[in-house]
Formats: sequence, structure tokens, C-alpha cells
Amino acid sequence: MKTPQPTLVLGSNGKTGRRVAQRLSALGLPWRAGSRTATPPFSWEDPATWAPALQGMGSVYISYFPDIAVPGAADTVGAFARLAVQHGVRRLVLLSGRGEEGALLGEQAVQASGADWAVVRATWFNQNFSEGNFLDMVRAGELTLPVGDVPEPFVDADDIADVAVAALTQDRHVGQVYELTGPRLLTFAQAVDEIARAAGRPVRCTPIPMDAFTAGIAEQGEPPEVVDLLRYLFSEVLDGRNAHLADGVQRALGRAPRDFAEFARDAAASGVWAAR
Repeated sequence: MKTPQPTLVLGSNGKTGRRVAQRLSALGLPWRAGSRTATPPFSWEDPATWAPALQGMGSVYISYFPDIAVPGAADTVGAFARLAVQHGVRRLVLLSGRGEEGALLGEQAVQASGADWAVVRATWFNQNFSEGNFLDMVRAGELTLPVGDVPEPFVDADDIADVAVAALTQDRHVGQVYELTGPRLLTFAQAVDEIARAAGRPVRCTPIPMDAFTAGIAEQGEPPEVVDLLRYLFSEVLDGRNAHLADGVQRALGRAPRDFAEFARDAAASGVWAAR
């Protein structure tokens, strides 16, 4: 039996990339880490690292840091996708953003590359509260965020990884755009209430002005591109455009998406939200 060609997993240390790599390993499928610390290293900022990382690969999971919607991302992803095809890569699976106009340009660039492709569009991750920018706030008992009452269909990173791996390994997903959401809409305040209930202690969500929020995260050491991205996501994407459910998880996997309450229970049980 012919050994399948490996998958290059870009962002292999990130929320979704790490999970994609874990699932490929569990299936006994070869993969290569795509990160600055990998061997060979990969960096979006250094195109000279792309070809060595692509050598011998049959497919690529593409996640762009900090976000596929940032200015210039589509051009970079398009150049990478074309190079991947030149190196014999047959399949590209792109992590995209739901409701992000800039992300559509990145999708189009991958679709025009000549590879078999699939697009996984995601909304806000559940894991932003347990692994991302909001974790320290949860531990402190207060999330100070520039949010109102706009609901979001928070999606679980495990669902994203399951869909991505299906798209990487099964031909029936070629040419599909999967828009992923959780099973219900929650405002940020309601999501934080779920976290407090699961954690068994008070955690509250306090709305603050955008400038105060971005100044605070900048003071915490977040790089300017992340600060700009969060400003964009909170001010433009969180405007109600995504306040409806989609069936991407159901279409791709034949099951319901994971509910936020289940995520919160598991995260609380892990101890990640222990007060500090």
C-alpha cells in the first residue's frame, strides 16, 4: 500500500493547527509542522522558507497569522498557494473568516491556485476564552471588552479541526466552502455567564470603550498587528452580520456542532480557569 504524502500544517502551534496535527497523528497519517521553530522552519514573512517546507508535501492546511482578512494577506496566501502547486501539492484547505470581506480575497486566491481546495470559514472560537486573548481576564474574574448585545454563534476549535481533517483526507469535500458555527447564538455576556456557571465562581463581562480596550492589550505586550486585528473584529465583524447559524459542521461531518456549555464544562474541569 502506498504511503500517503504528508500534510504541511501551517500554524501547527496554534489553536486549530495543533488540533489538526493531533488528528492526523491519531489517524496514522504523516504531517510536517509549519512554524518558525519547525525543521525546516516556516514563516509567512520570509518566502524563502516556503519551498523547503513544501518539499514532498501532498496537502497543506493553511492558517494565516494573524488573520486571513488583514491587508496583504490574500496576496501572500495566493503566492504561497501557487508555489505549493508548483511543488506538487494536490490539496489546500484554508481556514477563513466568517463575515470578513478581506477573507474572501484569500479564499479566491486559493481557489485560483489550480489545487483541489476546500474552505473552512469560522466565527469566534470558544477557545479564545481558554487559550487565547481572553484567558487572563477569565482568571481575573472580569472580561473588559468593547462589546454590546450582539450575539455570535461561537464555534469550537475541535469542530474546526475535525472539518479540516475531513477536507484534507476525503475527496468528497473538494470544492466545498464550509461555514462553521456553534449550535446557538450567545452574546459575550451570555458566554461569560456560561463560563462562570461552569467554573463555579463569579466571572463578569464589563463593556468598555474600544480605545480603552486596545490600549490595555497593547500595554500587555500584544503586537500592533494583533491590536489592529482585534479592533477590526470587535468594531466591524461584531456588528450583527454573523448573528445567524450555519450548517457547515453538519454538512461536513454529519453531526451537530459542539455547544458552548459543553466546552465550558470541559475547560473548567481542566483547571485552566482557576482564579489567580
